Amino acid sequence: MYSLGIDIGSVATKAVLFDGDIVDRVILPTGWSPRQAGKDAVIELLKKNGINQVNKIVVTGYGRIAVDFADKVVTEITCHGKGAYVLNNKVRTIIDIGGQDSKGININKHGKVIDFIMNDKCAAGTGKFLEVTINSLGEDITEIDELTRKAVAEKINSMCTVFAESEVVSLLAQGADKANIIMGIIDSIAARTVSLLNKINITDEVLFTGGLANSSQITNQLTKVLQKKVKTDTNSQFAGAIGAAIIGWEELQ
Repeated sequence: MYSLGIDIGSVATKAVLFDGDIVDRVILPTGWSPRQAGKDAVIELLKKNGINQVNKIVVTGYGRIAVDFADKVVTEITCHGKGAYVLNNKVRTIIDIGGQDSKGININKHGKVIDFIMNDKCAAGTGKFLEVTINSLGEDITEIDELTRKAVAEKINSMCTVFAESEVVSLLAQGADKANIIMGIIDSIAARTVSLLNKINITDEVLFTGGLANSSQITNQLTKVLQKKVKTDTNSQFAGAIGAAIIGWEELQ
């Protein structure tokens, strides 16, 4: 018996196959069609594992409303809370920075969401903000840790994606180093994220989820600004999909 959780983000679609434990996982670009990305993720997981069908499909994320083959649709907040708790049951506060929004989530000792705060009105402080500004420098977001390994942050004053891009162009014209500019962007994202988090009660262990959790530089900067150890997990980017898969599994039980 299998459940399958899909987290369709604005940038990437994550899917997890679950049978009481994580069987397998895939990540694909969401592209122009969230529905197709979700469908492709299901097909790939089933094919990789020699399975003809699953018993429950639960979908979450930005693109969840576009999916017509889900057995259940659940909010990102609930799924990230449940998924993070499975990754580390000591966690009580979750930082999630996605492609188009950032979230702070508090869960109790049972993994149930008790409070949350979300910034979904502006791209500033999100993965898209970072990607756009890094692309404007001719660099790839996947190389961020290597690029900034010895960097000293430049001050980035604007947190609007459009104005920040103009500021980056201006800094380059003044001879600023690209790595230092990128480090400045990381500083800005960390500061904005912690400012958002301070609106909820930050308690006990903190887990960083979402695609940017793959960056040790961003994780370290969040730890520095928050003045509290921020942890990650090899499955941090899959937290939402894991939570969705577990919700499906619990209903099957």
